[in-house]
Amino acid sequence: MFRLYREINLNEFFVCFGDTAQGGADSNFMMFMSKTKGDIPLVMQRPGMATEATPFIRDALQWIFDKTHVKPVVALERNNGGASAMHDLYTSNVQGRYIIYYMRDDQGKPTDKMGWDTNSLTRPKMIGEYLTAFNARLIKHYDAETIEQHQTFIVNRMGKPQAAANTHDDAVMASAGVWQLYQSETIQTDNTFLPTENLFDEAGFYV
Repeated sequence: MFRLYREINLNEFFVCFGDTAQGGADSNFMMFMSKTKGDIPLVMQRPGMATEATPFIRDALQWIFDKTHVKPVVALERNNGGASAMHDLYTSNVQGRYIIYYMRDDQGKPTDKMGWDTNSLTRPKMIGEYLTAFNARLIKHYDAETIEQHQTFIVNRMGKPQAAANTHDDAVMASAGVWQLYQSETIQTDNTFLPTENLFDEAGFYV
């Protein structure tokens, strides 16, 4: 489901990151962060596989473009089906309403990998930088589930930050990923407005 916490405004620039899942107890968790305002007014939490969540992610990206007239940037975690989901987002972006993120190399240049690759090199950096920003209150969260997951995010005996036993860290990882995009991505101005139907009801939930 989607949870919307405020009105999305004209000319806002959004960066969007999803921590994907392959079913089971984990959720596909997506953060839609306004680089203009420094908050996360829209989140998606959806059970199931990444491929099942992809059409809803695409619709939300298109809706953001229709509201803002600015193309949002999107990256999904490449593990757990995210690489395939990124390919689906790429091929279905026929009207060019959003921008696909490509993983950067050591020099900061885009590679041919769509989405974000979390590995032994990138994970410590993304979590460390995010927790510094979170503790400094540089990001405004509204979502109760997201805040709750932060409260159970620990460092284990091996020194690895992760969810405590019997809890989840999908929202934390999605937040860490979207902070990386917040730092690196800039607005693109070649926008063409193509209106679509409203995908959310007055209460802010997906119709």
